[in-house]
Amino acid sequence: MFRHDIIIVGGGLAGLRAAIAAKGADVAVISKVHPLRSHSVSAQGGINAALGKNDRWEDHAFDTIKGSDYLADQDAVEVLCRDAPERVIEMEHWGTLFSRVDGRIAQRPFGGAGFPRTAYAEDRTGHHLLHTMYEQSLRNDIRVYSEWLVTRLIVNEGRCAGVVGYNIAMGEIAGFQAKAVIFATGGYGRIYKRSTNSVINTGFGCAVAYRAGAALDDMEFVQFHPTTLYGTNILITEGARGEGGFLKNRNGERFMQRYSPNMLELAPRDIVARAIQTEINEGRGFEGGYVNLELMHLGEKNIKERLPGIRQISMDFANIDPVKKPIPVQPGQHYSMGGIASNKNCETSIAGFYACGECSCVSVHGANRLGGNSLLETIVFGKIAGENAKDYSSRVDYGETEIIERAVEGESKKISELSSRGEGEAVYTIRDELRAVMDEKVGIFRDGQNLKAASEKISELRDRFKNVRVRNKGKVFNQELVNVLELEGMLDVAQVISLGALARKESRGSHYRTDYPARDDKDWLRHTLAAFAPDGPRIDYKPVVITLYKPKAREY
Repeated sequence: MFRHDIIIVGGGLAGLRAAIAAKGADVAVISKVHPLRSHSVSAQGGINAALGKNDRWEDHAFDTIKGSDYLADQDAVEVLCRDAPERVIEMEHWGTLFSRVDGRIAQRPFGGAGFPRTAYAEDRTGHHLLHTMYEQSLRNDIRVYSEWLVTRLIVNEGRCAGVVGYNIAMGEIAGFQAKAVIFATGGYGRIYKRSTNSVINTGFGCAVAYRAGAALDDMEFVQFHPTTLYGTNILITEGARGEGGFLKNRNGERFMQRYSPNMLELAPRDIVARAIQTEINEGRGFEGGYVNLELMHLGEKNIKERLPGIRQISMDFANIDPVKKPIPVQPGQHYSMGGIASNKNCETSIAGFYACGECSCVSVHGANRLGGNSLLETIVFGKIAGENAKDYSSRVDYGETEIIERAVEGESKKISELSSRGEGEAVYTIRDELRAVMDEKVGIFRDGQNLKAASEKISELRDRFKNVRVRNKGKVFNQELVNVLELEGMLDVAQVISLGALARKESRGSHYRTDYPARDDKDWLRHTLAAFAPDGPRIDYKPVVITLYKPKAREY
Protein backbone atom coordinates (compact mmCIF):
# COMPACT_ATOMS: atom_id res chain seq x y z
CA MET A 1 0.00 0.00 0.00
CA PHE A 2 1.14 3.52 -0.82
CA ARG A 3 0.41 6.60 1.30
CA HIS A 4 0.47 10.30 0.36
CA ASP A 5 -1.27 13.35 1.79
CA ILE A 6 -2.75 14.19 -1.61
CA ILE A 7 -3.32 11.84 -4.54
CA ILE A 8 -3.96 13.49 -7.92
CA VAL A 9 -5.40 11.24 -10.60
CA GLY A 10 -4.47 12.51 -14.07
CA GLY A 11 -1.16 13.81 -15.39
CA GLY A 12 -2.36 16.47 -17.83
CA LEU A 13 -2.35 20.23 -17.36
CA ALA A 14 -5.00 20.29 -14.62
CA GLY A 15 -3.43 17.47 -12.64
CA LEU A 16 0.12 18.78 -12.83
CA ARG A 17 -0.99 22.33 -11.97
CA ALA A 18 -2.82 20.96 -8.93
CA ALA A 19 0.30 19.07 -7.87
CA ILE A 20 2.46 22.20 -8.12
CA ALA A 21 -0.10 24.21 -6.14
CA ALA A 22 -0.12 21.57 -3.39
CA LYS A 23 3.67 21.41 -3.00
CA GLY A 24 4.70 21.42 0.63
CA ALA A 25 2.32 18.54 1.29
CA ASP A 26 3.24 14.96 0.36
CA VAL A 27 1.80 14.90 -3.17
CA ALA A 28 1.72 12.20 -5.85
CA VAL A 29 0.23 12.04 -9.35
CA ILE A 30 -1.23 8.81 -10.74
CA SER A 31 -1.52 8.77 -14.52
CA LYS A 32 -2.71 6.15 -17.00
CA VAL A 33 0.04 7.30 -19.38
CA HIS A 34 3.24 9.27 -19.02
CA PRO A 35 2.22 12.90 -18.35
CA LEU A 36 3.64 14.13 -21.66
CA ARG A 37 1.23 11.76 -23.44
CA SER A 38 -1.80 13.22 -21.68
CA HIS A 39 -4.49 14.62 -23.95
CA SER A 40 -3.64 18.22 -22.97
CA VAL A 41 -0.71 17.95 -25.37
CA SER A 42 -3.05 17.85 -28.37
CA ALA A 43 -4.76 21.22 -27.76
CA GLN A 44 -3.93 23.47 -30.69
CA GLY A 45 -5.47 26.89 -31.01
CA GLY A 46 -4.78 28.83 -27.83
CA ILE A 47 -5.72 30.00 -24.35
CA ASN A 48 -7.98 32.94 -23.51
CA ALA A 49 -7.02 35.89 -21.31
CA ALA A 50 -7.84 39.59 -21.33
CA LEU A 51 -4.26 40.75 -21.96
CA GLY A 52 -4.97 43.47 -24.51
CA LYS A 53 -5.09 47.18 -23.65
CA ASN A 54 -8.71 47.46 -24.75
CA ASP A 55 -9.89 44.14 -23.31
CA ARG A 56 -11.31 43.52 -19.83
CA TRP A 57 -11.95 40.38 -17.80
CA GLU A 58 -15.62 41.43 -17.60
CA ASP A 59 -15.82 41.28 -21.41
CA HIS A 60 -14.23 37.83 -21.35
CA ALA A 61 -16.80 36.79 -18.73
CA PHE A 62 -19.71 38.10 -20.79
CA ASP A 63 -18.55 36.28 -23.92
CA THR A 64 -18.15 33.08 -21.89
CA ILE A 65 -21.60 33.35 -20.30
CA LYS A 66 -23.32 34.26 -23.55
CA GLY A 67 -21.48 31.47 -25.35
CA SER A 68 -22.62 29.01 -22.66
CA ASP A 69 -26.24 29.89 -23.58
CA TYR A 70 -26.49 31.27 -20.03
CA LEU A 71 -26.10 27.89 -18.34
CA ALA A 72 -22.64 28.63 -16.89
CA ASP A 73 -22.43 29.42 -13.17
CA GLN A 74 -21.44 33.06 -13.27
CA ASP A 75 -19.56 33.11 -9.95
CA ALA A 76 -17.22 30.43 -11.36
CA VAL A 77 -16.88 32.31 -14.66
CA GLU A 78 -15.77 35.40 -12.71
CA VAL A 79 -12.99 33.36 -11.09
CA LEU A 80 -11.92 31.94 -14.46
CA CYS A 81 -11.73 35.29 -16.24
CA ARG A 82 -10.25 37.33 -13.38
CA ASP A 83 -7.42 34.84 -12.92
CA ALA A 84 -6.76 34.34 -16.64
CA PRO A 85 -4.12 37.05 -17.25
CA GLU A 86 -2.07 36.07 -14.20
CA ARG A 87 -2.13 32.36 -15.06
CA VAL A 88 -1.11 32.95 -18.69
CA ILE A 89 1.74 35.28 -17.72
CA GLU A 90 2.81 32.75 -15.09
CA MET A 91 3.09 30.09 -17.81
CA GLU A 92 5.19 32.45 -19.90
CA HIS A 93 7.50 33.13 -16.95
CA TRP A 94 7.79 29.38 -16.40
CA GLY A 95 9.00 28.93 -19.96
CA THR A 96 6.10 28.68 -22.44
CA LEU A 97 7.21 30.17 -25.75
CA PHE A 98 4.08 32.00 -26.88
CA SER A 99 4.01 33.47 -30.37
CA ARG A 100 4.64 37.21 -30.27
CA VAL A 101 3.65 40.35 -32.20
CA ASP A 102 5.58 43.59 -31.59
CA GLY A 103 7.12 42.06 -28.49
CA ARG A 104 3.79 41.17 -26.87
CA ILE A 105 2.11 37.77 -26.53
CA ALA A 106 0.21 37.28 -29.78
CA GLN A 107 -3.57 36.84 -29.62
CA ARG A 108 -5.95 35.69 -32.34
CA PRO A 109 -9.76 35.86 -32.73
CA PHE A 110 -11.74 32.80 -31.67
CA GLY A 111 -15.40 31.88 -32.01
CA GLY A 112 -17.93 33.74 -29.88
CA ALA A 113 -15.41 36.31 -28.65
CA GLY A 114 -15.81 40.06 -28.99
CA PHE A 115 -12.06 40.60 -28.85
CA PRO A 116 -9.00 38.71 -30.16
CA ARG A 117 -7.98 37.38 -26.74
CA THR A 118 -6.73 33.86 -27.56
CA ALA A 119 -3.00 33.69 -26.81
CA TYR A 120 -1.22 31.01 -28.80
CA ALA A 121 2.03 29.22 -29.48
CA GLU A 122 1.71 28.66 -33.23
CA ASP A 123 -0.98 25.96 -33.40
CA ARG A 124 0.61 23.72 -30.78
CA THR A 125 -0.40 25.63 -27.65
CA GLY A 126 -1.31 22.59 -25.54
CA HIS A 127 1.99 20.94 -26.43
CA HIS A 128 4.00 23.95 -25.26
CA LEU A 129 1.96 24.43 -22.08
CA LEU A 130 2.11 20.76 -21.07
CA HIS A 131 5.86 20.49 -21.58
CA THR A 132 6.34 23.64 -19.51
CA MET A 133 4.09 22.29 -16.76
CA TYR A 134 5.87 18.95 -16.72
CA GLU A 135 9.23 20.71 -16.39
CA GLN A 136 7.84 22.57 -13.39
CA SER A 137 6.63 19.31 -11.85
CA LEU A 138 10.15 17.91 -12.19
CA ARG A 139 11.56 21.08 -10.66
CA ASN A 140 9.22 20.62 -7.69
CA ASP A 141 10.02 16.90 -7.30
CA ILE A 142 6.43 15.77 -7.85
CA ARG A 143 6.13 11.99 -7.53
CA VAL A 144 4.45 10.43 -10.58
CA TYR A 145 3.07 6.90 -10.86
CA SER A 146 2.85 6.39 -14.64
CA GLU A 147 0.80 3.65 -16.31
CA TRP A 148 -1.57 3.11 -13.41
CA LEU A 149 -5.34 2.92 -13.95
CA VAL A 150 -7.37 4.06 -10.94
CA THR A 151 -10.33 1.68 -10.73
CA ARG A 152 -11.97 2.78 -7.49
CA LEU A 153 -12.39 5.88 -5.34
CA ILE A 154 -12.52 4.83 -1.69
CA VAL A 155 -15.13 6.65 0.40
CA ASN A 156 -15.79 5.96 4.07
CA GLU A 157 -18.74 7.62 5.82
CA GLY A 158 -18.88 10.46 3.31
CA ARG A 159 -15.15 11.14 3.36
CA CYS A 160 -12.59 10.26 0.70
CA ALA A 161 -9.91 7.88 1.97
CA GLY A 162 -7.86 7.09 -1.14
CA VAL A 163 -7.99 5.10 -4.37
CA VAL A 164 -7.29 1.64 -5.74
CA GLY A 165 -4.93 1.47 -8.72
CA TYR A 166 -4.16 -1.21 -11.30
CA ASN A 167 -0.52 -1.23 -12.43
CA ILE A 168 -0.85 -1.71 -16.19
CA ALA A 169 2.83 -2.54 -16.66
CA MET A 170 2.91 -5.24 -13.98
CA GLY A 171 -0.70 -6.39 -13.75
CA GLU A 172 -0.90 -5.76 -10.00
CA ILE A 173 -3.47 -4.07 -7.75
CA ALA A 174 -2.47 -1.67 -4.97
CA GLY A 175 -4.13 0.74 -2.57
CA PHE A 176 -3.24 4.43 -2.23
CA GLN A 177 -4.21 5.94 1.09
CA ALA A 178 -4.68 9.70 1.10
CA LYS A 179 -6.12 12.55 3.11
CA ALA A 180 -7.41 14.19 -0.08
CA VAL A 181 -7.89 13.07 -3.68
CA ILE A 182 -8.14 15.23 -6.81
CA PHE A 183 -9.50 13.85 -10.08
CA ALA A 184 -8.18 15.51 -13.25
CA THR A 185 -8.88 12.58 -15.57
CA GLY A 186 -10.06 14.33 -18.73
CA GLY A 187 -13.08 13.85 -20.96
CA TYR A 188 -15.15 11.01 -22.40
CA GLY A 189 -14.78 11.55 -26.15
CA ARG A 190 -14.08 7.92 -27.00
CA ILE A 191 -17.62 6.82 -26.20
CA TYR A 192 -18.29 8.36 -29.64
CA LYS A 193 -17.04 6.93 -32.92
CA ARG A 194 -16.07 10.28 -34.45
CA SER A 195 -13.97 12.15 -31.91
CA THR A 196 -10.91 14.37 -31.79
CA ASN A 197 -9.99 12.78 -28.47
CA SER A 198 -7.08 10.51 -27.72
CA VAL A 199 -7.93 6.83 -27.20
CA ILE A 200 -7.25 7.31 -23.47
CA ASN A 201 -10.25 9.66 -23.11
CA THR A 202 -12.91 7.15 -22.09
CA GLY A 203 -14.50 9.10 -19.25
CA PHE A 204 -13.45 6.40 -16.78
CA GLY A 205 -12.57 8.96 -14.11
CA CYS A 206 -16.11 10.36 -14.24
CA ALA A 207 -17.49 6.83 -13.98
CA VAL A 208 -15.29 5.91 -10.99
CA ALA A 209 -16.38 9.05 -9.12
CA TYR A 210 -20.02 8.42 -10.09
CA ARG A 211 -19.94 4.89 -8.69
CA ALA A 212 -18.38 6.20 -5.48
CA GLY A 213 -21.28 8.58 -4.87
CA ALA A 214 -20.27 11.84 -6.58
CA ALA A 215 -22.96 13.32 -8.82
CA LEU A 216 -22.40 13.94 -12.52
CA ASP A 217 -23.49 17.38 -13.73
CA ASP A 218 -24.85 18.45 -17.15
CA MET A 219 -23.57 15.38 -18.98
CA GLU A 220 -26.00 15.85 -21.88
CA PHE A 221 -23.99 18.85 -23.08
CA VAL A 222 -21.45 17.36 -25.49
CA GLN A 223 -19.42 19.66 -27.73
CA PHE A 224 -18.94 18.76 -31.38
CA HIS A 225 -16.03 20.60 -32.95
CA PRO A 226 -17.02 21.97 -36.36
CA THR A 227 -13.75 21.16 -38.12
CA THR A 228 -12.17 17.73 -37.81
CA LEU A 229 -10.21 16.19 -40.65
CA TYR A 230 -12.55 14.13 -42.80
CA GLY A 231 -11.92 10.41 -42.44
CA THR A 232 -9.72 10.54 -39.32
CA ASN A 233 -11.43 13.22 -37.18
CA ILE A 234 -8.09 14.72 -36.16
CA LEU A 235 -8.68 18.21 -34.82
CA ILE A 236 -8.31 21.14 -37.22
CA THR A 237 -8.01 24.06 -34.82
CA GLU A 238 -10.46 26.91 -34.60
CA GLY A 239 -7.33 29.00 -34.99
CA ALA A 240 -7.48 28.20 -38.72
CA ARG A 241 -10.73 30.16 -38.90
CA GLY A 242 -9.36 32.72 -36.45
CA GLU A 243 -6.58 33.43 -38.92
CA GLY A 244 -9.18 34.01 -41.65
CA GLY A 245 -10.08 30.59 -43.05
CA PHE A 246 -13.35 30.18 -44.99
CA LEU A 247 -15.88 27.34 -44.89
CA LYS A 248 -17.40 26.48 -48.27
CA ASN A 249 -19.88 23.87 -49.46
CA ARG A 250 -19.85 21.92 -52.72
CA ASN A 251 -21.46 24.88 -54.51
CA GLY A 252 -18.57 27.14 -53.52
CA GLU A 253 -20.80 29.14 -51.14
CA ARG A 254 -19.41 30.63 -47.95
CA PHE A 255 -22.48 29.25 -46.24
CA MET A 256 -21.98 30.65 -42.72
CA GLN A 257 -23.62 33.83 -44.00
CA ARG A 258 -26.93 31.95 -43.66
CA TYR A 259 -26.38 30.89 -40.05
CA SER A 260 -24.37 33.69 -38.43
CA PRO A 261 -24.32 36.78 -40.64
CA ASN A 262 -22.36 38.83 -38.10
CA MET A 263 -19.63 36.42 -36.99
CA LEU A 264 -19.61 33.96 -39.92
CA GLU A 265 -16.96 31.27 -39.33
CA LEU A 266 -16.23 32.70 -35.86
CA ALA A 267 -19.63 32.02 -34.37
CA PRO A 268 -19.63 29.72 -31.30
CA ARG A 269 -18.84 26.09 -31.99
CA ASP A 270 -22.37 24.76 -31.50
CA ILE A 271 -23.67 27.11 -34.21
CA VAL A 272 -20.89 26.34 -36.70
CA ALA A 273 -21.12 22.57 -36.12
CA ARG A 274 -24.88 22.58 -36.72
CA ALA A 275 -24.41 24.73 -39.81
CA ILE A 276 -21.90 22.31 -41.34
CA GLN A 277 -24.04 19.29 -40.50
CA THR A 278 -27.09 21.00 -41.97
CA GLU A 279 -25.22 21.67 -45.23
CA ILE A 280 -24.21 17.99 -45.35
CA ASN A 281 -27.69 16.69 -44.45
CA GLU A 282 -29.37 18.89 -47.06
CA GLY A 283 -27.06 17.73 -49.85
CA ARG A 284 -24.76 20.73 -50.11
CA GLY A 285 -21.76 18.90 -48.68
CA PHE A 286 -19.29 16.85 -50.67
CA GLU A 287 -19.84 13.15 -51.29
CA GLY A 288 -19.04 11.24 -48.12
CA GLY A 289 -20.19 14.05 -45.82
CA TYR A 290 -17.83 17.00 -45.50
CA VAL A 291 -17.29 20.66 -46.44
CA ASN A 292 -14.10 22.51 -47.32
CA LEU A 293 -11.98 24.72 -45.11
CA GLU A 294 -10.02 27.09 -47.35
CA LEU A 295 -6.76 28.63 -46.16
CA MET A 296 -5.05 29.22 -49.52
CA HIS A 297 -5.85 32.95 -49.52
CA LEU A 298 -3.88 33.40 -46.25
CA GLY A 299 -0.65 32.83 -48.14
CA GLU A 300 2.15 30.33 -47.68
CA LYS A 301 4.11 32.54 -45.25
CA ASN A 302 1.22 32.98 -42.81
CA ILE A 303 0.25 29.31 -42.95
CA LYS A 304 3.80 28.15 -42.26
CA GLU A 305 4.30 30.65 -39.43
CA ARG A 306 0.93 30.46 -37.67
CA LEU A 307 -0.54 27.08 -38.65
CA PRO A 308 2.43 24.77 -39.19
CA GLY A 309 0.85 21.91 -37.24
CA ILE A 310 -2.35 22.00 -39.27
CA ARG A 311 -0.34 22.01 -42.48
CA GLN A 312 1.65 19.00 -41.28
CA ILE A 313 -1.50 17.10 -40.22
CA SER A 314 -3.16 17.80 -43.57
CA MET A 315 -0.13 16.63 -45.50
CA ASP A 316 0.49 13.53 -43.37
CA PHE A 317 -3.09 12.30 -42.98
CA ALA A 318 -4.93 13.63 -46.05
CA ASN A 319 -2.09 14.12 -48.57
CA ILE A 320 -3.22 17.75 -48.93
CA ASP A 321 -1.11 20.88 -48.68
CA PRO A 322 -3.48 23.63 -47.42
CA VAL A 323 -1.24 26.20 -49.11
CA LYS A 324 -2.57 24.82 -52.41
CA LYS A 325 -5.82 22.98 -51.68
CA PRO A 326 -8.76 23.17 -49.22
CA ILE A 327 -8.96 20.86 -46.21
CA PRO A 328 -11.99 18.51 -46.07
CA VAL A 329 -13.64 18.84 -42.65
CA GLN A 330 -16.66 17.47 -40.77
CA PRO A 331 -17.94 17.87 -37.19
CA GLY A 332 -16.75 15.42 -34.53
CA GLN A 333 -17.16 14.98 -30.79
CA HIS A 334 -14.59 17.15 -29.07
CA TYR A 335 -15.28 18.18 -25.47
CA SER A 336 -17.27 17.37 -22.35
CA MET A 337 -19.03 20.37 -20.84
CA GLY A 338 -20.47 18.10 -18.15
CA GLY A 339 -18.54 16.15 -15.56
CA ILE A 340 -18.14 15.54 -11.84
CA ALA A 341 -20.29 18.11 -10.03
CA SER A 342 -18.01 20.58 -8.24
CA ASN A 343 -18.13 24.18 -7.08
CA LYS A 344 -15.78 27.09 -7.80
CA ASN A 345 -13.45 25.74 -5.10
CA CYS A 346 -13.33 22.39 -6.94
CA GLU A 347 -15.08 20.70 -3.99
CA THR A 348 -17.51 17.84 -4.60
CA SER A 349 -20.21 16.35 -2.38
CA ILE A 350 -17.60 13.98 -0.89
CA ALA A 351 -15.35 15.50 1.77
CA GLY A 352 -11.72 15.49 0.69
CA PHE A 353 -12.54 14.75 -2.94
CA TYR A 354 -11.89 17.46 -5.56
CA ALA A 355 -12.23 17.61 -9.35
CA CYS A 356 -10.75 19.95 -11.95
CA GLY A 357 -10.25 20.14 -15.69
CA GLU A 358 -12.45 18.46 -18.28
CA CYS A 359 -13.63 15.66 -15.96
CA SER A 360 -15.25 18.28 -13.71
CA CYS A 361 -18.27 20.53 -14.13
CA VAL A 362 -17.60 23.73 -12.17
CA SER A 363 -19.58 24.98 -14.38
CA VAL A 364 -17.77 27.61 -16.47
CA HIS A 365 -18.83 26.29 -19.88
CA GLY A 366 -22.54 25.70 -19.38
CA ALA A 367 -24.19 24.41 -22.54
CA ASN A 368 -21.35 25.33 -24.90
CA ARG A 369 -17.65 26.01 -24.35
CA LEU A 370 -15.85 28.80 -26.16
CA GLY A 371 -12.59 27.81 -27.81
CA GLY A 372 -9.58 28.89 -25.74
CA ASN A 373 -11.35 28.44 -22.40
CA SER A 374 -10.50 24.77 -21.84
CA LEU A 375 -6.75 25.24 -21.49
CA LEU A 376 -7.49 28.20 -19.26
CA GLU A 377 -9.80 26.13 -17.05
CA THR A 378 -7.08 23.52 -16.47
CA ILE A 379 -4.54 25.96 -15.06
CA VAL A 380 -6.97 28.20 -13.17
CA PHE A 381 -8.94 25.46 -11.44
CA GLY A 382 -5.99 23.07 -11.24
CA LYS A 383 -4.29 25.64 -9.02
CA ILE A 384 -7.45 26.15 -6.95
CA ALA A 385 -7.96 22.40 -6.50
CA GLY A 386 -4.37 21.90 -5.36
CA GLU A 387 -4.49 24.76 -2.88
CA ASN A 388 -7.80 23.67 -1.36
CA ALA A 389 -6.77 20.01 -1.14
CA LYS A 390 -3.57 21.05 0.59
CA ASP A 391 -5.49 23.15 3.11
CA TYR A 392 -7.96 20.32 3.76
CA SER A 393 -5.23 17.68 4.16
CA SER A 394 -3.46 19.83 6.75
CA ARG A 395 -6.55 19.67 8.96
CA VAL A 396 -7.36 15.95 8.86
CA ASP A 397 -5.67 12.64 9.66
CA TYR A 398 -5.37 9.48 7.61
CA GLY A 399 -8.24 7.05 8.07
CA GLU A 400 -8.03 3.40 8.95
CA THR A 401 -5.84 1.25 6.70
CA GLU A 402 -8.40 -1.57 6.86
CA ILE A 403 -10.69 0.47 4.60
CA ILE A 404 -7.99 0.55 1.91
CA GLU A 405 -7.20 -3.14 2.31
CA ARG A 406 -10.84 -4.17 1.89
CA ALA A 407 -11.15 -2.03 -1.24
CA VAL A 408 -8.02 -3.64 -2.72
CA GLU A 409 -9.42 -7.11 -1.97
CA GLY A 410 -12.67 -6.21 -3.71
CA GLU A 411 -10.97 -4.90 -6.85
CA SER A 412 -8.57 -7.87 -6.94
CA LYS A 413 -11.51 -10.27 -6.80
CA LYS A 414 -13.32 -8.41 -9.60
CA ILE A 415 -10.29 -8.47 -11.90
CA SER A 416 -9.56 -12.12 -11.09
CA GLU A 417 -13.12 -13.10 -12.02
CA LEU A 418 -12.90 -11.17 -15.29
CA SER A 419 -9.56 -12.74 -16.19
CA SER A 420 -10.65 -16.28 -15.42
CA ARG A 421 -13.93 -16.17 -17.37
CA GLY A 422 -13.70 -18.80 -20.09
CA GLU A 423 -16.57 -17.79 -22.36
CA GLY A 424 -18.33 -14.58 -23.22
CA GLU A 425 -18.52 -11.67 -25.63
CA ALA A 426 -15.49 -9.79 -26.93
CA VAL A 427 -15.03 -6.29 -25.53
CA TYR A 428 -14.72 -4.62 -28.93
CA THR A 429 -18.17 -5.71 -30.16
CA ILE A 430 -19.93 -3.99 -27.25
CA ARG A 431 -17.63 -0.95 -27.43
CA ASP A 432 -18.11 -0.47 -31.18
CA GLU A 433 -21.89 -0.75 -30.91
CA LEU A 434 -21.85 1.82 -28.10
CA ARG A 435 -19.86 4.28 -30.19
CA ALA A 436 -22.12 3.78 -33.19
CA VAL A 437 -25.34 4.42 -31.26
CA MET A 438 -23.89 7.52 -29.59
CA ASP A 439 -22.87 8.94 -32.99
CA GLU A 440 -26.17 8.11 -34.66
CA LYS A 441 -28.69 8.94 -31.92
CA VAL A 442 -27.00 11.24 -29.36
CA GLY A 443 -25.17 13.52 -31.76
CA ILE A 444 -25.45 17.09 -33.01
CA PHE A 445 -29.19 16.82 -33.77
CA ARG A 446 -31.34 14.92 -31.28
CA ASP A 447 -34.97 13.98 -30.79
CA GLY A 448 -36.99 12.03 -28.26
CA GLN A 449 -37.42 8.94 -30.39
CA ASN A 450 -33.71 8.52 -31.06
CA LEU A 451 -32.70 9.34 -27.50
CA LYS A 452 -35.14 6.76 -26.15
CA ALA A 453 -33.79 4.18 -28.60
CA ALA A 454 -30.22 5.03 -27.56
CA SER A 455 -31.07 4.61 -23.87
CA GLU A 456 -32.63 1.23 -24.55
CA LYS A 457 -29.63 0.12 -26.61
CA ILE A 458 -27.22 1.20 -23.88
CA SER A 459 -29.25 -0.79 -21.32
CA GLU A 460 -28.95 -3.82 -23.58
CA LEU A 461 -25.18 -3.32 -23.87
CA ARG A 462 -24.91 -3.03 -20.09
CA ASP A 463 -26.63 -6.41 -19.77
CA ARG A 464 -24.33 -7.92 -22.37
CA PHE A 465 -21.30 -6.51 -20.57
CA LYS A 466 -22.02 -8.90 -17.68
CA ASN A 467 -20.82 -11.70 -19.97
CA VAL A 468 -17.79 -9.96 -21.46
CA ARG A 469 -14.58 -12.00 -21.44
CA VAL A 470 -10.86 -11.27 -21.46
CA ARG A 471 -9.02 -13.53 -23.90
CA ASN A 472 -5.56 -12.29 -22.93
CA LYS A 473 -4.60 -14.04 -19.67
CA GLY A 474 -1.25 -12.29 -19.30
CA LYS A 475 -0.43 -9.73 -16.62
CA VAL A 476 2.11 -7.46 -18.31
CA PHE A 477 0.49 -4.60 -20.30
CA ASN A 478 -2.81 -6.45 -20.70
CA GLN A 479 -4.54 -3.73 -22.67
CA GLU A 480 -7.56 -5.93 -23.31
CA LEU A 481 -8.22 -6.11 -19.58
CA VAL A 482 -7.84 -2.32 -19.33
CA ASN A 483 -10.36 -1.95 -22.18
CA VAL A 484 -12.85 -4.19 -20.36
CA LEU A 485 -12.50 -2.27 -17.09
CA GLU A 486 -12.98 1.05 -18.87
CA LEU A 487 -15.89 -0.18 -20.98
CA GLU A 488 -18.05 -0.57 -17.89
CA GLY A 489 -17.40 3.10 -17.10
CA MET A 490 -18.06 4.13 -20.70
CA LEU A 491 -21.48 2.47 -20.52
CA ASP A 492 -22.25 4.31 -17.27
CA VAL A 493 -21.30 7.67 -18.79
CA ALA A 494 -23.23 7.03 -22.01
CA GLN A 495 -26.33 6.08 -20.04
CA VAL A 496 -26.21 9.34 -18.06
CA ILE A 497 -25.72 11.40 -21.25
CA SER A 498 -28.62 9.80 -23.11
CA LEU A 499 -31.07 9.94 -20.20
CA GLY A 500 -30.13 13.53 -19.35
CA ALA A 501 -30.63 14.52 -22.99
CA LEU A 502 -33.97 12.70 -23.15
CA ALA A 503 -35.21 14.49 -20.04
CA ARG A 504 -34.11 17.98 -21.18
CA LYS A 505 -36.98 19.06 -23.42
CA GLU A 506 -35.42 22.18 -24.91
CA SER A 507 -32.52 23.23 -27.15
CA ARG A 508 -29.63 25.04 -25.47
CA GLY A 509 -26.06 25.38 -26.71
CA SER A 510 -24.68 22.03 -27.86
CA HIS A 511 -27.89 20.20 -26.89
CA TYR A 512 -30.21 20.61 -29.88
CA ARG A 513 -33.60 18.85 -29.89
CA THR A 514 -35.37 18.99 -33.25
CA ASP A 515 -38.63 18.23 -31.41
CA TYR A 516 -37.99 21.07 -28.91
CA PRO A 517 -36.02 23.62 -30.97
CA ALA A 518 -36.48 26.60 -28.61
CA ARG A 519 -34.54 27.46 -25.46
CA ASP A 520 -36.83 27.29 -22.41
CA ASP A 521 -35.54 29.42 -19.53
CA LYS A 522 -38.78 29.02 -17.55
CA ASP A 523 -38.45 25.25 -17.11
CA TRP A 524 -34.86 24.42 -18.08
CA LEU A 525 -32.53 27.16 -16.84
CA ARG A 526 -31.08 24.59 -14.46
CA HIS A 527 -28.29 22.02 -14.19
CA THR A 528 -28.91 18.29 -14.51
CA LEU A 529 -27.52 16.09 -11.73
CA ALA A 530 -27.20 12.31 -12.04
CA ALA A 531 -26.55 10.07 -9.02
CA PHE A 532 -25.61 6.41 -9.35
CA ALA A 533 -28.11 3.66 -8.57
CA PRO A 534 -27.81 -0.01 -9.61
CA ASP A 535 -30.92 0.15 -11.80
CA GLY A 536 -29.95 3.42 -13.50
CA PRO A 537 -29.12 7.03 -12.65
CA ARG A 538 -31.31 9.12 -10.40
CA ILE A 539 -31.88 12.45 -12.15
CA ASP A 540 -32.24 15.69 -10.20
CA TYR A 541 -31.67 19.40 -10.89
CA LYS A 542 -30.10 22.47 -9.30
CA PRO A 543 -30.32 26.19 -10.18
CA VAL A 544 -27.82 28.11 -12.28
CA VAL A 545 -25.82 30.75 -10.39
CA ILE A 546 -26.53 34.13 -12.00
CA THR A 547 -24.63 37.21 -10.79
CA LEU A 548 -23.62 39.60 -13.59
CA TYR A 549 -25.72 38.90 -16.66
CA LYS A 550 -29.40 38.02 -16.90
CA PRO A 551 -30.23 35.48 -19.64
CA LYS A 552 -31.27 36.85 -22.99
CA ALA A 553 -31.35 35.63 -26.58
CA ARG A 554 -28.01 34.85 -28.20
CA GLU A 555 -27.40 36.79 -31.39
CA TYR A 556 -24.35 36.20 -33.55
